[in-house]
Amino acid sequence: MTPASAGPSRGVRRISLDAAGIPLSALLCEARGGAPRATVVAVHGAGMSAGYFDGQALPDLSLLTLGARLGFTVLAVDRPGYGQSVGPLPEGQGITDQAATLAAALRDYRSRFPTGAGIFLLAHSFGGKVALLTTAVHATPDLLGVEVSGCGHRYAPDAPSGAEAARGGRRSWGPLNLYPPTTFITSGSIIAPVPSLEQADMGRWPELFRDVASRVRVPVRFTFAEHETWWRHDPEALTELRSRLTSAPRLCVDRQPGAGHNISLGYAARSYHLRCLGFFEDCLLADPAQPIVSAGPVTISPRS
Repeated sequence: MTPASAGPSRGVRRISLDAAGIPLSALLCEARGGAPRATVVAVHGAGMSAGYFDGQALPDLSLLTLGARLGFTVLAVDRPGYGQSVGPLPEGQGITDQAATLAAALRDYRSRFPTGAGIFLLAHSFGGKVALLTTAVHATPDLLGVEVSGCGHRYAPDAPSGAEAARGGRRSWGPLNLYPPTTFITSGSIIAPVPSLEQADMGRWPELFRDVASRVRVPVRFTFAEHETWWRHDPEALTELRSRLTSAPRLCVDRQPGAGHNISLGYAARSYHLRCLGFFEDCLLADPAQPIVSAGPVTISPRS
């Protein structure tokens, strides 16, 4: 069966951003009822596109429409080497260059659209690497926090590699019954080839994270799916992860039950997105002088 090309949800429109001369396509859903509380910039993973955050398999999977209903503007950006930038960047970019390009795109967005109290980054998988590096190296005063799912700091011993990693193989999704039956039809339009420079840069992350983690100076939340197969998220690994983020004023690590790697496309998407937006609400209300909070992962009961 040929995958269907699902259009964006109602209220979501396509825009283009100028990232220092590089065109980046994006999906935008503006806050209902006036000025946004803040703007959530969503950054997709390898082999996906901005539509990852506008799931079509069931109502209410879309982060864009949910965030807009709750007073946030949500901008989902096609990373360099995807969408509109494929022409000028047929090989994509490595992580470091992608962070600089994303920072330039955010400057363009700020100059044209209201952002409310500021910007939060919500990123998945390879996009989490880009978001964390952007936060560490290119942070601005209006960057308020970052949420990362599907990305840690140490790969699992049996993580997909090589050609399978480049394809985002089905094994990495986790149990397929965690996704609505139509997911692999409606998601056809959001799956894309992994650019060669991005693929070549995948193995650098553990070393790069070690070098930049202490420079992340905004609140951070990591979410690991119950059935995450790419990354280590055992107690030892999570203790080490927390120990590296020494400058984050708030640090939370959570697990999402009933979810595989691609959380935003599964049945758990709405629950996960609400948790993310709740974290962002907490950041908006928090006392900037509060001490670092290192929250442990929630306990997940065995599935019946």
